[in-house]
Amino acid sequence: MNGAEALIASLKEEQVTQMFGYAGATICSLVDSLSQTEGIAYTLVRTEQNAGHMASGYSRISGKTGVCMVTSGPGATNLITGIATAYMDSIPMVAITGQVPSHLLGRDIFQEVDITGAVAPFIKHSYLVKDPNEIPRIVKEAFHLASTGRPGPVLIDVPTDVQVQELNGPFVYPEAVGLRGYKPSNKGNDLQIKRIADAIQEAKRPVLFAGGGVRLADAQQDLMDFATTANLPVVTSMMAQALLPTGHPLNIGMLGAHGNPCANHAVASADLLIMIGCRAADRAIPNPDEMHKRMTIVHIDIDPAEIGKNMRVALPVVGHAKTVLQQLSALAPAATHADAFRKELQEIRTKELTRDFVKREGYVSPPLAMRLLGSKLDTDAITCVDVGQNQLWAGKHLPHKQGRFLTSGGLGTMGYALPCAVGAKIAAPNRQVVAICGDGSFQMSMNELSALVAGNLDVKIFMLQNHVLGLVNQIQNSAYSGAFGVALDGSPDFQTIAKAYGISSAIVTDDAGLDAAFDTMLSSKGSYLLIANVHPDATTND
Repeated sequence: MNGAEALIASLKEEQVTQMFGYAGATICSLVDSLSQTEGIAYTLVRTEQNAGHMASGYSRISGKTGVCMVTSGPGATNLITGIATAYMDSIPMVAITGQVPSHLLGRDIFQEVDITGAVAPFIKHSYLVKDPNEIPRIVKEAFHLASTGRPGPVLIDVPTDVQVQELNGPFVYPEAVGLRGYKPSNKGNDLQIKRIADAIQEAKRPVLFAGGGVRLADAQQDLMDFATTANLPVVTSMMAQALLPTGHPLNIGMLGAHGNPCANHAVASADLLIMIGCRAADRAIPNPDEMHKRMTIVHIDIDPAEIGKNMRVALPVVGHAKTVLQQLSALAPAATHADAFRKELQEIRTKELTRDFVKREGYVSPPLAMRLLGSKLDTDAITCVDVGQNQLWAGKHLPHKQGRFLTSGGLGTMGYALPCAVGAKIAAPNRQVVAICGDGSFQMSMNELSALVAGNLDVKIFMLQNHVLGLVNQIQNSAYSGAFGVALDGSPDFQTIAKAYGISSAIVTDDAGLDAAFDTMLSSKGSYLLIANVHPDATTND
């Protein structure tokens, strides 16, 4: 068995059944071994960045570590954005890259690049394989690192000569991992847990702030049980959308500069803020410096480096979200003094969910479209949302039942939605998958319509077309001397593009046509593109 065969055999041992990638000269040995292996499906992307995004979408829905594989040089550098996107959102991923022969490293030969050095600031760990006999151990460690503690991407860079070298003995896959110094703490400190429970009992205006780490820990039901038992209002980050159904009486909405007013009011007036699985980054909490003076702040996270990084914390707890929530639930604390606060928030939230939106004749209102679309989606629908105004409109106004909301929250990567939807659909072929994007972000990844067609995938695409880079346009018009460099002149006829791929499409030009347009899109067979005509001056405050 050679190195390439050992690597693919190791992936089989890790129960990998799906890979995403783009072939090249330095991974031909790996691809050849993969082609001779049953049980691992392969999706060809049209640019390497999207291999990372597809692996991300696949991981987030399957609960498994996503796997992608690309060639050296520009293949590896193209993947960097996919790796960084996964790193910022703590998505478990193993990225495999080909590399030039070991004895030629450092000579700047054709398609050589130091990819392990290039990704060092935004990867959980990386390996440059020098001995094929080390491949089983390296793969075992890579999957362990990617999926435990705070999840994240791990890179395995494999020179071509290592791929073809024979192992010294029989292939043996390790049964266990032994990494000195790497022992993530899952259980929270019992004394701190008791102090949090006591704080909940005493609080008059408590708020539970849930982040994407709750979903990564598969702790959504634990969160629901704890919040219900303790009777705590819940605000969420962008990455935690759909943890609770939108209509749940304790769901106060998305927090932050682009969030729901009710959620921001709740946190601004709280006397106890319990943060779990979130970074408390600038989009969620723009001005954290003074908050500790007005309230008791609890921060629960698997990564000790995140606690206290962005704001001062009174009660820190390092631990796995699922485990800590179960520890808290076991103490059964209840916010018995917070009835008036909950009632106040529920009244504000009810008005928020039923308010009217700014309408422009001859155009679609994005908030209204999101509200209507969400009401029509299946209970367990998966929405993959791009970056820009479409992300903020969806985050604020798209109602959720028991589905998923996938987006690039940390890095804010435009072009994420479509490849993410491909990965999500492959992970859950029987679930409804909808990609939401703008005409700017769609053009960053529309080549992946090929992956939809090649895979015979049923993904619905809802595009908000306003002919500008909407969020930048909004910012320039509100805070600068006016819009510049944001007009999407030269954009193609998207219906013609869709037709070229054999994908049906339609355009809706006003609010009156939305209902029928959504029904047609959602009931159509196969992938479908629905384009909504949006006014370029529409803002996320409408």
